[in-house]
Amino acid sequence: MEKAESSNPKLKIAIIHPDLGIGGAERLIVDAACELVSHGHDVRVFTAHHDKNRCFEETVSGLFPVTVYGDFLPRHVFYRFHAICAYIRCIFVALCVLFLWSSFDVVLVDQVSVVIPLLRIKQSTKVVFYCHFPDLLLAKHTTMLRKLYRKPIDTIEEVTTGMADLILVNSNFTANTFATTFSSLNRKGIKPSVLYPAVSLGQFDRSCSYKLNFLSINRFERKKNLQLAISAFALFRSFGGADVSDATLTIAGGYDKRLKENVEYLEELKWLAQTEGVSDQVSFITSCSTAERNELLSNCLCVLYTPKDEHFGIVPLETMASRKPVIACNSGGPVETVRDGETGFLCDPSPMQFANAMLKLAKDAGLATKMGEEACKHVTNTFSTKIFGKQLNNYVLNVYHHRIE
Repeated sequence: MEKAESSNPKLKIAIIHPDLGIGGAERLIVDAACELVSHGHDVRVFTAHHDKNRCFEETVSGLFPVTVYGDFLPRHVFYRFHAICAYIRCIFVALCVLFLWSSFDVVLVDQVSVVIPLLRIKQSTKVVFYCHFPDLLLAKHTTMLRKLYRKPIDTIEEVTTGMADLILVNSNFTANTFATTFSSLNRKGIKPSVLYPAVSLGQFDRSCSYKLNFLSINRFERKKNLQLAISAFALFRSFGGADVSDATLTIAGGYDKRLKENVEYLEELKWLAQTEGVSDQVSFITSCSTAERNELLSNCLCVLYTPKDEHFGIVPLETMASRKPVIACNSGGPVETVRDGETGFLCDPSPMQFANAMLKLAKDAGLATKMGEEACKHVTNTFSTKIFGKQLNNYVLNVYHHRIE
């Protein structure tokens, strides 16, 4: 990344995000807004949905305004056509920003790239697109009908992504995936820059305990592989015997009753816990607040992070910032954030491997504390919001100054 100009003008910045709920993408957007405000910019967030009872506290604190357009538009049609509905909702938001507001110097967009050409209508506006992961790789292409449905959507995603003035991604893993997935952009020399998400260190309590409670924090979605935590916990109890009889597992995370998958998957996980014989030791917490999450982190032994090939993963950073080790899959973003054997363990995504790592921490009273201290230092030096904000501000200023050259 090139160094920004020495002058630091106050810019008008719009941020467009599809659904301002609770999740890793939303956490990044909120951090981006907070940090850009701290650098003196005038920031406004636009979204198609913002439930004030299910959101990050910063979005209702008044630090930056949040404006909602298009919440009346459907999220799906009989639980189908989610992608098209997301496109329509975001396009509506972008049109409102375009025609109801005066020009912004920079617009930061994430997740839905189809709005980029609309925002480029105002030539004075620069567009930054944050690609968490290519959406076409997240969508199902299992049948011929789905392939036909997704083909134009996938093409539009690639073409419109390439129209941004600057593309940012959340990890080197995603950058490499971007290059192989959007091959036409790669051939044109369009390459994304890496901007790691961050974690606010001040929110975590310096005092913490290391109770024999394992914690999993993730949205209740099948791709998060939460069943691995339950199966590994059952094996752990079997291996540990009487020594770990009082061990518990807490599964907490974002839950939206409007989403069919969230509702179904939670019931599947409860059934699995019962089948594995650990239902009395496993508890489920849906859509906990930031304060509740931090309390859970403060009182656990470690966090089980179960997604495979996760694009980045903010939970491992939050875990390490709270002085707790992480047990994660040895693929995707955690490979770049977790130091195996120092701040946690990177394992194959199997119950056996996770259970063995859990036993190491349970049997060595000082290991979790030692790893936790090392983890906090690691996050402080590499993934703090201060570092994230400085890098993002430089990217924004570079785009802006390139506009006026």
